[in-house]
Amino acid sequence: MKVGAWYVGGDRCQFTVWAPSAERVCVKIVDPAERVLPMQPIEFGYWQLTEQIAPGTTYLYQLDGKLERPDPASQSQPQGVHGASQTIDHNTFTWGDREWSNLPLSELIIYELHTGTFTPEGTFDAIAERLPYLKELGVNAIEIMPIAQFPGDRNWGYDGVYPFAVQDSYGGVDGLKRLVDACHQQGMAVLLDVVYNHFGPEGCYVGDYAPYYIDKYQCLWGNALNFDGAASYAVRNYFIENALYWLETFHIDGLRLDASDNIFDLNAKHFLQELAEANAELSARCGRPFYLMAENDLSDVRVTRTAEQGGYGLDAQWNDAFHHCVHTVLTGEQSGYYKDYGTFEQLAKAYKQGFVYSWDYSPDRQRWHGSDSSDLPGQNMVVCIQNHDQVGNRILGDRLTQLVSFDALKVAAAALFMAPNIPLLFMGEEYAEEAPFLYFVSHTDPELIAAVRAGRKKEFAHFHQEQDYVDPESMEAFDRSNLQWETSQQGKHQVMFSLYQHLIQLRRTIPALKQLNKQNLEAIGLPEERVLLLHRWCEEGAIFCLLNFDRDDVSFTPTIPDGNWQKILDSAEEKWLGSGSKMPEVLSSGRSIALRASSFALYQSHV
Repeated sequence: MKVGAWYVGGDRCQFTVWAPSAERVCVKIVDPAERVLPMQPIEFGYWQLTEQIAPGTTYLYQLDGKLERPDPASQSQPQGVHGASQTIDHNTFTWGDREWSNLPLSELIIYELHTGTFTPEGTFDAIAERLPYLKELGVNAIEIMPIAQFPGDRNWGYDGVYPFAVQDSYGGVDGLKRLVDACHQQGMAVLLDVVYNHFGPEGCYVGDYAPYYIDKYQCLWGNALNFDGAASYAVRNYFIENALYWLETFHIDGLRLDASDNIFDLNAKHFLQELAEANAELSARCGRPFYLMAENDLSDVRVTRTAEQGGYGLDAQWNDAFHHCVHTVLTGEQSGYYKDYGTFEQLAKAYKQGFVYSWDYSPDRQRWHGSDSSDLPGQNMVVCIQNHDQVGNRILGDRLTQLVSFDALKVAAAALFMAPNIPLLFMGEEYAEEAPFLYFVSHTDPELIAAVRAGRKKEFAHFHQEQDYVDPESMEAFDRSNLQWETSQQGKHQVMFSLYQHLIQLRRTIPALKQLNKQNLEAIGLPEERVLLLHRWCEEGAIFCLLNFDRDDVSFTPTIPDGNWQKILDSAEEKWLGSGSKMPEVLSSGRSIALRASSFALYQSHV
């Protein structure tokens, strides 16, 4: 069932809403010429009306002659989350991406960004103006943090309450379409972060319409959404239609599903599987792939295994364990969930297998956790060394730039691009951005604002940092989170940009790095030396990388794989602002080497 207001030819608009308990439902036209139009009940509690309505008309639904509420599937909220909805005619936009057919999943190099803080303007059009910069960097996909309409004009996006409505302050429907069109014409894919596990706390009126919530589960944000209870068919339909809406109507290339482990569903067919099937049908119909990627805290292989293998059939999932391993080895942090990580054995396992916990005991969770992912293809996982969560959910929003040395940042970058998985960068990472990325909101309800403040303090209590709390409601939190573009091409920041640019080029041109084959990979952690050795190979050749995570120089005699190893990159060289390399140009077995503190050296062997 296609929900919301859709133009079906001319100015004829079809309104469809789910309100199974209502005895009477009307469309109330707000502007122009206020009037009330009765809807007709159809199957499964849906109501429908087709009427001559001009595009841009604002409207509300009237329930039983009493409540007047915005459309749960509103495509535009020009007056904010509490105001009337607006009809949109999507046929008026002229697309220029007819030749676009998406990129292979395994070739994606993703750049995650937040629309409001990526540019001073904070709009989709301003992002489009920065695409030549991203193209020069070498990334080929942007991942946009949630843009569903949220309260106010500054928010991470996970407080959205209208999943079909494009945030008005970012540029609305046409602004997003212009950005996607521009990306495709630049050869770049667009991924969108969507939230199907909860609604935001302000401006959400779905409970007045129907049983969208279910009280038998509690997610991290209150009552869970109703994916498996009575009348759950329409809730499932609502979110599946939402996914198809972004992919079809906006030409989005893939979706990142926020906290999919908080989608609780005990049905024989999990919602994620049903969503994957709908996506597969769309891909077949359009003759091009669309991708579904999940954030999932369970380290569960079922997310990406096929239905025939007992899985849900999504294309990829975020593997936060990779981040945690690199972060703890670099910083030494052991508070909160970081207590589960920090060994070189775990770091090597993250490369070779993927999930670090494969039904092992987790001290932080105080239970056994995870599943064995060693047989999953490398492209089934997205890895990073920074992202919005791992930076922004620190109470100071401090990036890795603030936690480790410049040399260590270079090692982290190499660790990311050596992984046999899909790499994701967080905006600004590529030039060692020093501005924090803080948590920020702009709610209007004083009680809610107080609750958010208290919740953030409580969240950081286990890190013993609550005294450093920054008020998320303040303009300061938002302003400090804006990228400092003026520094990106200066001094060490320009050097870091060049290093990222070079690593991406190597990733895209060296077959042993480009092919995401975990079976042709050996990862050895040397805890005493604090060194990781990585060997990846294919028919066309091989690479061997030595990464020193220690703050001191280290000398040792590594076991070198067979091959004619020529050095192609050394972060200790002066061109990368290193202290001067001690590594030989040609690597041979049985020879002692000296790795500079916090440095890496990359060697290549041809067939």
